[in-house]
Amino acid sequence: MAFDAVKKIAAGYALDKAIEYITKDPEKNLITLMDFVEKVAITPEHKIAVSKLKEHFQNSPQIMEQTRRVATNSKMLYNLFNSYVIHATLLGKPKREKIAATLEVNVPMAILIDPTAACNLRCDGCWAGEYRKADHLEPELFHRIINEAKELGIYWFVLSGGEPFCYPYLFDVIAEQHDSAFMAYTNGTLIDERAADRLAALANLSPAFSLEGWREQTDGRRGEGTFDKIIRAMDLLRERGVFFGLSVTSMRNNIHELFSDNFIDFLVEKGATYMWSFHYIPVGRNPNMDLMLTPEQRRWMIERVRELRRTRPIFIADFWNDGEYTGGCIAGGKQYFHINAAGDVEPCAFVHFAVDNIKNKSLKDVLQNPFFKAYQRKQPFNENHLAPCPIIDAPASLRIMVSECRDYPTHTGAEHLLQGDVAEKLDLLSGRWRAVADDFKAAGLPRL
Repeated sequence: MAFDAVKKIAAGYALDKAIEYITKDPEKNLITLMDFVEKVAITPEHKIAVSKLKEHFQNSPQIMEQTRRVATNSKMLYNLFNSYVIHATLLGKPKREKIAATLEVNVPMAILIDPTAACNLRCDGCWAGEYRKADHLEPELFHRIINEAKELGIYWFVLSGGEPFCYPYLFDVIAEQHDSAFMAYTNGTLIDERAADRLAALANLSPAFSLEGWREQTDGRRGEGTFDKIIRAMDLLRERGVFFGLSVTSMRNNIHELFSDNFIDFLVEKGATYMWSFHYIPVGRNPNMDLMLTPEQRRWMIERVRELRRTRPIFIADFWNDGEYTGGCIAGGKQYFHINAAGDVEPCAFVHFAVDNIKNKSLKDVLQNPFFKAYQRKQPFNENHLAPCPIIDAPASLRIMVSECRDYPTHTGAEHLLQGDVAEKLDLLSGRWRAVADDFKAAGLPRL
């Protein structure tokens, strides 16, 4: 039997025992699971990182409360750690690093995939609103992407669109790829009792519901009745023990509502275990610069999100403001990239330019495309990781990369980021933010 197979069996047995301990007494035995992760970590750097994380868990009552909440579904907890610890970390990370050294380009940990561009809603300002709605990935191609990814050591997949639950083959693909973990950004309106039952049975896909705040804000952007449908979907999943979270678009007119005590407490009560915050980016349908956060609002969010992490049992990630923890931008194949429903390979969900299409190339080939190489040469785009993004923090860098690599736009109108009024305003706003970010960093960041 191959050495990796032996390691997998041994690690799987140990993980079974660790999950059993966690579900019996979550608060007491979380550290048992962290001890397991520390033991299977491959490098000294990984062991140190896990040790620090374990110390953070031990000193955080919010983490312990979060553990009690997720330990109610042992099958989903097992699948999460099996995909992340055994496949993505124990076996996958050394494989990714070895292949990356051969390819001379990074192999990321995750891939964002749009199975379909179809959607049952028409949300104002949707970042994907200008893709062709008829585009979709044939299930054979979807499987090929995932299987080629696993050969490279990638076992984490994020699904978007369009609306992933509009994709008729979604559950069939997820069921066959049981050794991988999936998260789906969804408007939530198509998750009924039957879909909730299937999600509970599969236990390897976590929906992240899109909300803009309370009913008025959400229905105002997504259509009347959407908020109530999302809340109903949350209730169905909580009843079945399916982990779910939120995906919120942080805009000038809603951040104080999104990050209010009342709203966060409501989400915790509903059963949400995580929340991803995406700053509004002027791409897609009807881009509107007036929805972008001001520098003052963005600074407020840094302090507010970190306060909520200390006081609420829900994990909150603020991708732009958390650049300190990711070493800057994670796109362009550094930690992830995007395959849209037409098969175009983009560096980021919000950078709608490509030089390759997955339909006529292997995954290993597209990872070596010149656009990704340009990204990785320039990362980080700013020394201050509070300004990580080549769209809103270093727009001149994006223009240079697109020009040099001769990328094609993946939908009509994508070029507006690079020229004209939007480009000029992005230059001004990015300069204002970098000044604020530099002052903020010099003064000392609030703790995580």
